[in-house]
Amino acid sequence: MPSRRHGDEGQVAIEFVGTVPLILLLVAAVWECVLIGYAFSLAGNAADEAARAGAVTGHAACVAAAAEHVSAAWDMGPPHCRESGDIYKATVTLKIPVLFPGLNFGSIDGTGGAAMEREGN
Repeated sequence: MPSRRHGDEGQVAIEFVGTVPLILLLVAAVWECVLIGYAFSLAGNAADEAARAGAVTGHAACVAAAAEHVSAAWDMGPPHCRESGDIYKATVTLKIPVLFPGLNFGSIDGTGGAAMEREGN
């Protein structure tokens, strides 16, 4: 009669069920880091483009350029465009998404500046 080992039956299934939530939590944490990094990049780029447009044609172009470079899926506050001496500055604020844009928990500021290019300045 063959001998049976007792005690190891089902061990792999139990370990799999125990580690799947940890793996999913790790994937969610990595995805959140990707979203935060992308939000920083998006806010900085929008602020740079807004400042460049504002330096060339003024405040209305600054606001339009900031909105143009941020997708509607991202929650963006109104850009803050201003002249500061010979530099035109823009600040764009994006809300930090939790797992996907639309569910937010904080905000990120992107700032940009460009030398004034309009005549008379």
